[in-house]
Amino acid sequence: MSARVLDGKAAAARVLDRVAEKAAAVKKRTGVVPGLATVLVGDDPASHVYVGQKIKKCEAAGMTSIHVPLPANVSQDGLRAEVERLNRDPRVHGVIVQLPLPKPLDAEPILLALDPAKDADGLHPSNQGRWMALRSWSEVRATGLPLPCTPAGVMEILEQNQVPIARRRAVVVGRSNLVGKPLAALLLAADATVTVAHSRTENIGDLCREADILVAAIGQPRFVRGDWVKPGAVVVDVGINRTPEGLVGDVDYAPAAARASAITPVPGGVGPMTVAMLLWNTAQAAEKQLS
Repeated sequence: MSARVLDGKAAAARVLDRVAEKAAAVKKRTGVVPGLATVLVGDDPASHVYVGQKIKKCEAAGMTSIHVPLPANVSQDGLRAEVERLNRDPRVHGVIVQLPLPKPLDAEPILLALDPAKDADGLHPSNQGRWMALRSWSEVRATGLPLPCTPAGVMEILEQNQVPIARRRAVVVGRSNLVGKPLAALLLAADATVTVAHSRTENIGDLCREADILVAAIGQPRFVRGDWVKPGAVVVDVGINRTPEGLVGDVDYAPAAARASAITPVPGGVGPMTVAMLLWNTAQAAEKQLS
């Protein structure tokens, strides 16, 4: 079996087309250009690269990008004050605080300080609580609430490629607040039967072999072995790990692709979707705030 490659770049381009259409419609109706503010603390090289990608995509979609660099030694109160300033800034319709924050900064109170209406990353507890209380994927989408970007990107790439979710067995390997937990909730809303596995799950390979949809989001290179993949399963690799050989995912790609019916590559799979969904959240937020 030769797996179909689920092209995240192509899927992201389609989302960005929708972002550009929505941004143009907002500008035509209100005269206001949607704006995304990115708060970057310190000088982590990987974070700078990621922020640079966001800025380029934002401007290409016809939105304003506001870069807010802060020194690594900024205080907790200083960072919170900057977020509160952006909450009040009428040019800004979405805010993202680039994670992880350098120690000893605590991300949780910073995210809580963010205006939920400007939550471009979809990480504010009030937004997550509202959509998690809904029963169906159609209800979740209809609210227009910002969804966590990577989980929303996974759902989008599955939908664009017409991968059936309802009544399928989904296994999510990883339980982080950023990806694993919210993605499990979204798949459940789409009527999948969902199991969450993690590094302490016993017989994890046997569990993965039961999955029609297998998602790897554990942050360990090639953690999911090829023989853990059920023949014909759809494999979504969320991981991006830097190794001496280059970027690799959380899935051992070649043997997994030999058994799967479809698989996302690394790079070029879920990664581009994360940025696209961030901009989609921002465009939707602008539309709501200016209505």
